[in-house]
Amino acid sequence: MEIFACRASKDFAAKVVDHLKEIREPGEPEIELGKMEVTMFSDGEFQPSYTDSVRGAKVFIIQSTFPSADNLMELLLAIDAAKRASAAQVIAVMPYFGWARQDRKDRPRVSIGAKLVANLLQAAGVDRVMTCDLHADQIQGFFDIPVDHVYSSKVFIPFLRDLKIPNLAIAAPDMGGAKRANTYAKALARPVIICHKSRERANVVASMTAIGDVEGKNVVIVDDMIDTAGTLCKAASLLMDRGALSVRACASHAVLSGKAYDNINASPLSAVYVTDTIPLTQDPSVDKSKIKVVSMSDVFARIIKKVYNFEPISTEFIY
Repeated sequence: MEIFACRASKDFAAKVVDHLKEIREPGEPEIELGKMEVTMFSDGEFQPSYTDSVRGAKVFIIQSTFPSADNLMELLLAIDAAKRASAAQVIAVMPYFGWARQDRKDRPRVSIGAKLVANLLQAAGVDRVMTCDLHADQIQGFFDIPVDHVYSSKVFIPFLRDLKIPNLAIAAPDMGGAKRANTYAKALARPVIICHKSRERANVVASMTAIGDVEGKNVVIVDDMIDTAGTLCKAASLLMDRGALSVRACASHAVLSGKAYDNINASPLSAVYVTDTIPLTQDPSVDKSKIKVVSMSDVFARIIKKVYNFEPISTEFIY
């Protein structure tokens, strides 16, 4: 087993390796994060290279492909480099799968970006993909190779249970998230609230209404990602106006683009729980006091080890 990280996910990969060391069985070889160098050219091109041999190895490359597109390109180049260096198998570990919102033609003359990314990964030579909370489950069908689709509910449901929030209700921020919210509500034995929205254009919500009993509830909104946080904050305000005692949020991927941090801080949200599939901004001037990170690194570590040892991974997909 050889584990490498591209530049955007080095911290996450380091945590995965630490967990692998914790679950290492006696007699198994030590696991260390492999060294990869990236040569930069003055025109903006770059070239990743492995400093050690990967010949005959099962290579896991960890990289989330959140903006910019350089993150995807670096992953593709790293896959190609490993295949050309005679790696036996190359597995792309993509905690966040970018372009997943482009899973269909929702209007004329647009691309299906998720399918294009799947094609690019397979053209680069990847043998398997691991990812977390795809925006649309059917993206798994865009691949002709195995895809391990992990759910953040594996960590969020026990986390919410431990918080022991009284009068808890689970909410979906839109109709598309109803299935996800129902999964959480069923596991926690709590009621479901559905927020229905209409958009003027991408990232701009025109109107929203709530379906379900909101009054007197401590509501947790569950979603797969937070981008500008416009939908989330509008849903939180709506729920508070309808009589909710408090509103929190759980989201797998903290994209947090544009004025997302400011929107969250100005909203009635009391807390926002996200995973570490995308690192939070390191800008010290940004207020991140409402945001708490729940790590997915232990889940990915267990799956990586099971895939390496040809063990079943069905127990990781309970939720």
